[in-house]
Amino acid sequence: MAITFSGLASGIDTDSIVTELMALERAPIDRLENDKAYYQNRLKAFSSLETKLNDLAQKAEAIDTEVELSSYSVNSNSEEYLSLTTDGRAQAGSYQLTVVDLAQQQKDVSQGYASKSEETLGTGSISLTVGGTAHQLLIEEGDNSLEGLASAINEADLGVGAAIINDGTGTPYRLVLTGASVTDSFSLDSSGLAGGTVAGPTMSNVQPAQQAHIRLDGIDIYSDSNSVDSAVPGMTFELMKADETATTTINVSANTEDTTAKINDFVKSYNSVITFIADQSDASWSNDPAFRSVKRQMQSMLTTQVGSGTLTSLSQLGFETKRDGQISVNSSKLTEALSDNFSDVVTLFAGTGSEDGISSMFSTFLDEMTDSVSGLYATRKKSTDSNIRRIDLRIDLMEVRMDKKEQSLRSQFSAMEELVNGLNAQGNYMLQQLSALSLSGS
Repeated sequence: MAITFSGLASGIDTDSIVTELMALERAPIDRLENDKAYYQNRLKAFSSLETKLNDLAQKAEAIDTEVELSSYSVNSNSEEYLSLTTDGRAQAGSYQLTVVDLAQQQKDVSQGYASKSEETLGTGSISLTVGGTAHQLLIEEGDNSLEGLASAINEADLGVGAAIINDGTGTPYRLVLTGASVTDSFSLDSSGLAGGTVAGPTMSNVQPAQQAHIRLDGIDIYSDSNSVDSAVPGMTFELMKADETATTTINVSANTEDTTAKINDFVKSYNSVITFIADQSDASWSNDPAFRSVKRQMQSMLTTQVGSGTLTSLSQLGFETKRDGQISVNSSKLTEALSDNFSDVVTLFAGTGSEDGISSMFSTFLDEMTDSVSGLYATRKKSTDSNIRRIDLRIDLMEVRMDKKEQSLRSQFSAMEELVNGLNAQGNYMLQQLSALSLSGS
């Protein structure tokens, strides 16, 4: 291990000199570290920008089609017979609806039996007719109980389910057959069973198969379920109770509050992007043209004219641009436009079949800006990673040279200290000799 004198011989603080010289030598590395921090912080800024652009994209996509932008409220004079829901395809209007019949499967019940598991039924075959087609089911020894009979019907999988209930009487066990379809009827004939100690089941119908039947504005409509969604576009009726003498009045009207809330969410998200871009003005990456480009293109889309109706621009809805680039909305003007020209508002945001609306334009633009391969953040990340790898490589090479430089300087100063130390020793020796001669002469 090399010994360093650190100025003990020369009186010079060689450690401080080496440290200061190496600090000067590290200046290029410090500049590279600053460059690296710049790229990393710039990438963080673009990551934050992408987050805000993604949020704006979601808000734009929430109002870029007629279905998403349109919202309707539904009121009825009674909730006893049906409940209902709507989507954006619903149209404002009034309807008169009567629930004539509820959809239901056929249900048959047998006479009661004292046991469900005793093999007291005859053997042979039973005939199960479903939808006009007869099927023969074989009942053998060991299966000639009420439970065995139910299993044979279920295993046949003919569209009829079998179960056994207990009605609590002296002969409580009854076979219950339920159809899977509301349109197909069925029947069970057990006369083919022979040799048992009890008679085969005789089925009694307790519920016939029937489709749901409603009468809407005098038009008879049928359905295989009690959820009817084909009678009125955008509206689903959940039928709960049938009464041919009762009529439910349904009123559908545009819900401008929901539409206003979606538009305001878009405005809020837009302003968040504008504010973020303005906040980058003091950063070293503020001159990146991407920030100005995003702001410029968004502002351009806001002023685009769409359609040929009464409303063709956002300014007619109460949109106003402030000095800082943010936008505000005159709520009274927007409410008036939604109430008086709702279809034009829809066209302005959602566009037509041949022309994009403003929300559609934003959706397309923002999809490009946030693309995982070619978007702003993706391309900046690719270039940033490349630059940082290049910087790290240069720093590593310079650090190696720095270590060698420091070792060289310390070796040189150590050699100087050793030389000075030797000279000091020789000087001391000569002084001692001169002193001895002087004493001798005396």
